[in-house]
Amino acid sequence: QVQLVESGGGLVQAGGSLRLSCAASGLTFRRYTMGWFRQAPGKKREFVAAVSWTGGRTSSADSVKGRFTISRDNAKNTVYLQMNSLKPEDTAIYYCAASPGSGYGAEYEYAYWGQGTQVTVSS
Repeated sequence: QVQLVESGGGLVQAGGSLRLSCAASGLTFRRYTMGWFRQAPGKKREFVAAVSWTGGRTSSADSVKGRFTISRDNAKNTVYLQMNSLKPEDTAIYYCAASPGSGYGAEYEYAYWGQGTQVTVSS
């Protein structure tokens, strides 16, 4: 049974930082592209960032470029999202997802999803 468990969310002031973690089990982690998506209240879920199997290639949404960094540790079956210079518009539920393919930003490419972790940025 595949499980993706996010942690690290919380309440932070604008300009602050958070690091999200996603621990994976029940799958061969190193063979999956890992991604982060988010969904703000009243909005559709959107792509945030993704990282390739080896961690050598990353992709991120324009809205977070230069502020968020995705990384992974295949020895720990964990993917991270370092979020700096947070803005109120970053407030959302953040989801971790695993894809057996390489379609970084395509939601339909992701086979497994976590339950999400809430990030709230106050102004």
